[in-house]
Amino acid sequence: MLYLVPTPLGNLKDITLRALEVLKEVDLILCEDTRTSQKLLQHYQINKPLTPYHQHNEHRVADHLVAQLQAGKKMALITDAGTPGISDPGFLLVRACIQQGVTVNCLPGATAFVPALINSGFSAQRFCFEGFLPLKKGRQTLLKLLATETRTIILYESPVRLVKTLTDLATYMGETRRASVSREITKMFEETRRGTLQELIAYFTLKPPKGEIVLVLEGRDEKSSKSTEN
Repeated sequence: MLYLVPTPLGNLKDITLRALEVLKEVDLILCEDTRTSQKLLQHYQINKPLTPYHQHNEHRVADHLVAQLQAGKKMALITDAGTPGISDPGFLLVRACIQQGVTVNCLPGATAFVPALINSGFSAQRFCFEGFLPLKKGRQTLLKLLATETRTIILYESPVRLVKTLTDLATYMGETRRASVSREITKMFEETRRGTLQELIAYFTLKPPKGEIVLVLEGRDEKSSKSTEN
């Protein structure tokens, strides 16, 4: 059995009772950074062996982990924060487990884009999640495609690239497109800033952001899309 266990985004209280039970029961916990995960486990007095599983070794160790699971071991996969597999390692191992008949159980829990979406004030009835934009290859193509998207758009971004990404989005979507930037979700300095892309560019140019960032953009107005097509 492989368990996918969401971990808190920042506030250690945001972990479920079931997640704690699973972490106490498994034979091995796979994690991105053992130092980060050890802090969480120590806080809840969980003493289980940890082994690194991250983007740099997932291709190499997946088959070996599946073999251990087939032999009867129970494992939990966690990331530094949030739900495994969402812009974090996890997909390759899950796919390998499914192909080899190993049971996969994903627990519900913390995911950064959900509170950011709800807090943006934009429609949550229909939305698309794109994760991190490509840095180079395919970036312009995707930006052109997103400029025509009528659903609410959710992106992840690093603080050092936020202003550049906002500027790129303004180039393809227009400076008046409304957006919301949430950072440090659940942490002490949590902040959500809303406005047009032009306003957000000006604000974060003067006040460079810190921490993990979720960027939410209002979808293109369907009426204007139809009038443009006609």
